[in-house]
Amino acid sequence: MTSVQHTVGLARTPTRARLDRHSVAGLLFGLVGVALIVGVMPSINDTGRRFNFEPPPDPAGIGFDPPMWVLAIGVLYLVTAALGFAPAGLRRWAGPARLLSALAFVPLLLVLSLALSDNAGTNVVNLLHESLVLATPLALGAMTGLWSERSGIINIGIEGTMLASAGIGYMTYATIGDAQSTGWLWFSILISVVAGGLVAALLAVLTIRYGVNQIVAGVVINLFALGLTGFLRSEVIVKSGITTGVGTAEFGLPWLKNIPVVGDQLFWGKPIYWMMYLVVIATWVVMFRTPWGLRVRSCGENPHAAETLGVDVVRIRYQSVILGGLIAGLAGAWFSMESQARFEDNMTNAAGFIALAALIFGKWTPWGAFGGAVLFGFSRALGTRLQFLGVEVSGFEIPSEFFQALPFVVTLVVVAGAVGRSIPPAASGQPYRRSG
Repeated sequence: MTSVQHTVGLARTPTRARLDRHSVAGLLFGLVGVALIVGVMPSINDTGRRFNFEPPPDPAGIGFDPPMWVLAIGVLYLVTAALGFAPAGLRRWAGPARLLSALAFVPLLLVLSLALSDNAGTNVVNLLHESLVLATPLALGAMTGLWSERSGIINIGIEGTMLASAGIGYMTYATIGDAQSTGWLWFSILISVVAGGLVAALLAVLTIRYGVNQIVAGVVINLFALGLTGFLRSEVIVKSGITTGVGTAEFGLPWLKNIPVVGDQLFWGKPIYWMMYLVVIATWVVMFRTPWGLRVRSCGENPHAAETLGVDVVRIRYQSVILGGLIAGLAGAWFSMESQARFEDNMTNAAGFIALAALIFGKWTPWGAFGGAVLFGFSRALGTRLQFLGVEVSGFEIPSEFFQALPFVVTLVVVAGAVGRSIPPAASGQPYRRSG
């Protein structure tokens, strides 16, 4: 009898309705859509603005009416919200609608920025180029993390590896080449790459040979690099009197640089910027199209199964972590000998951690991680552009600190959205010991 009563009681217990991921996303898009249509659209300036494709004085471009763009994007968000609560037959359109709505956030920001400033237009091609340039160290850092974590080693020390490489490379350039000679510049870039490999080798020894917790080892690398570069700057670089120098020179890609309108903006860049694309392509080819890349991935998924097939897991992990360190060394050289041609304390400014966020966002794939890096590069470029436009809300100019914090806000949002959906390599972070 008791069992029957318990069963009946369970049957009478009301089930709680739960909001799934689609419904929550739809609710958020709906709230934003209502806010855009009801609150934002009536209050912004209806003077026409332009998206320019060329520099002044007479750039090609397209004009637009800010309130109409806000209305259109607001309606898109409401449609996306409705699809989030739609029956199962219509929900297949919810995913593409959310993707389109997320992409629409970029022009929405630009439209609102222009509507809230005194500028009639902004160069969107130049903004894209700035985004790609600023994505350079992030993409290289993401490739560093990709090689490490695909082999089974979590690399929190990307930031420290970049910083140490930047400091050691510029110190070499300043003390040997007086930060002026092209030959010594390339030699110093090579030293940065080697320094990155050595720092990564230290991480590999700590985590693989001695089994130190991989998170702790990465933190140690970061603190070590911070102290080392601070010492080198104050005791070597500053005392040498050569705190600034000549960086790498910009050049255009043959034929592509002659494309009308966009050629002289998108296809000009500096050497490490172009090397970044080669590193991403090479990482994809080697990781997913070669036997050695398959062995690397097997070590990150099931190292003991790989061992039974004759794979030397320890050697593969050493090779992968050090290779990643060489790539991080190139990213460090970008900071001190291409972007700024000088070295400052902590000049990487959390780029290594943002690169890890790009790696998670990209689901541990080269092209996905590159896309995440471009997203974060765009957020930095956009923050600078908004600051330049002088955006004001009700006569109050938005402070520059808000725009400087924009990349980190994007990082938090993206990681929060990616965690739970991105699945890392199964053996990543787990210590390994040879059988027998």
